[in-house]
Amino acid sequence: MEDFRIDIMIDQGPNARSVRLDLPKFTLVGATTRTGLLTAPLRSRFTLQTRLDYYTREQLLSIVRRNADLLSLDIDQGGADEIARRARGTPRIVNNLLRFTRDYALERAGGKANAAVTAAALELLEIDQHGLDDMDHRFLRAMAEKHNGGPVGLSSIGAAIGEDAHTLEEVHEPFLVQEGYVVRTPQGRVLAPKGWLAVGLQPPSF
Repeated sequence: MEDFRIDIMIDQGPNARSVRLDLPKFTLVGATTRTGLLTAPLRSRFTLQTRLDYYTREQLLSIVRRNADLLSLDIDQGGADEIARRARGTPRIVNNLLRFTRDYALERAGGKANAAVTAAALELLEIDQHGLDDMDHRFLRAMAEKHNGGPVGLSSIGAAIGEDAHTLEEVHEPFLVQEGYVVRTPQGRVLAPKGWLAVGLQPPSF
């Protein structure tokens, strides 16, 4: 990358030859959620490496207000806060929830989204006040009711709720671990006290 050129092999065997192509100057930007899977030589090619955290509630509220204006949605502070708190700190989820709320408000509330209207819209998506969806609740409840809170492996959890273990690991588990609902240990996943309470159960006392 540093030389701004690429070598391409043409043909095979005795007729193989290399053609070098010069490239115009460029800036390469990469993004990944699994830095550890990149080789050290590849990582070292990126001279500036940063880590992005989840957006804060205030930042998400700003995004809600701006995009609500673009969607011509009349949403008040309470409605905006309902979306921001359930968006898992991710602007993409904010936009998805905002569009659904807009459609719901147009159909049921004359195009106005207050806290009650927004909450009703998001309840149709089975997203609770903490941003947990139906699969998150099934994940936590399976750990609590079928595995006594763990430790348990993702394959066992997946079998209990009918979901692929890889999907659970990539899509659902990171947020549950980040927010303190689940703890990863060498023996498997363990349900934290916050996870027990999220499914309406009291954590066991040892």
